[in-house]
Amino acid sequence: MTEVLHPDNPLSTNNAPGIVEPPKILLYSRLRTSPYFWKSREHGPVMYSVYNHTYHPRHYGDPVSEYWSLLNGVTLWDVGVERQIEISGPDAFDFTNLLVPRDLTKCAVDQCKYVFITAPDGGIINDPVLLRVEENRFWLSLADSDVGLWAMGVAHAGGWNVTVREIDVAPVQVQGPKAKEVMADLFGPSILQMPYYHLRHETLDGLDVVVSRTGYTGEIGYEIYLYSATQNAGRLWDRVWQAGEPHGMRTIGPSHIRRIEGGILAYGCDITLDTNPLEVGYDYRWMVDLEQEADFIGKQALIRAKQQGVSRQLVGVEIDGMPLGSYNDGSMLEPFPVRSAGGELVGKVTSACHSPRLERNIGLAMVPIGLSALGTRLTVETPTGARDATVVEKPFVDPRKLTPKG
Repeated sequence: MTEVLHPDNPLSTNNAPGIVEPPKILLYSRLRTSPYFWKSREHGPVMYSVYNHTYHPRHYGDPVSEYWSLLNGVTLWDVGVERQIEISGPDAFDFTNLLVPRDLTKCAVDQCKYVFITAPDGGIINDPVLLRVEENRFWLSLADSDVGLWAMGVAHAGGWNVTVREIDVAPVQVQGPKAKEVMADLFGPSILQMPYYHLRHETLDGLDVVVSRTGYTGEIGYEIYLYSATQNAGRLWDRVWQAGEPHGMRTIGPSHIRRIEGGILAYGCDITLDTNPLEVGYDYRWMVDLEQEADFIGKQALIRAKQQGVSRQLVGVEIDGMPLGSYNDGSMLEPFPVRSAGGELVGKVTSACHSPRLERNIGLAMVPIGLSALGTRLTVETPTGARDATVVEKPFVDPRKLTPKG
């Protein structure tokens, strides 16, 4: 089969002269290090990416083995790349409510919400977890875009009485079915009473933290947000690791196999500024409340999109052929082109991997509405050639998301 890659990609031809595969990523002072960078480095990451201008360990040698550890045990993640933007001040509630399509009157203090931050045209600027840590103090735990600059600009232009700043708070994630045991050892059994997508203020060995019942896995999990992280990251990491070792804790990177199985979106590939919440399947009223009394940026554009109907949709696909990689192993440098049965270029696969437990290739694809029905046959062009694909239900695993609530 003929390789299909970007036409200017020299790897489209075999044995291209001068190509070093894979090239290294430069570690230098222009880019940021997570507060946990040196601690996670001790565990031997073999691949980094840059996320929020910060080096991020993506895996430690075997993404498939890490996936099984997440499913069966307990794992520790360096997610200090999730920069924390704090919005505080007298206008904090109304201003934050302006940024997101969710109705934050339904977000109590000590609750968390998964939110989109939308542009005037309805495009997605970011999809952070929002934490309401006080009545008029919110944290945005960011995906990979500069929302702090956006929020500062909106606040300045609108004359809002708020302070928008990046704070020295950084999280680690404790994820997997044994996460509850580790968290109970760290904070006592009462931590297990915290509901899904809620938070608590705790002190651990003199360290002030916020603990949330959240995570980027679709598994049982928690995030521990450390105050004064630049100074105290090493102490927190060692303490969590000490508690986790008796339970077989393993340090891993974000398991993209698991998040693709769960239909969890990744900013920069599945969602971008060029997509809106309706196109990516988040037109739930609780996520995009077009009937709420308050205005939000992009509201009118999304009302029009709802009335007119979207022209494309993010769908689940099964892809035939030999196993694809784990996505975070460098196996998917660019989106895979998607063609219709007639051979027309119609869309792209935005994320794809081989699921070890499902024993098949799965992915997320943006396609025209006319090709989004279940059972639709497509052709996906991968670096090893064209493959048949079928539109299927997503999420591929645990569609009611019962596992992380357990």
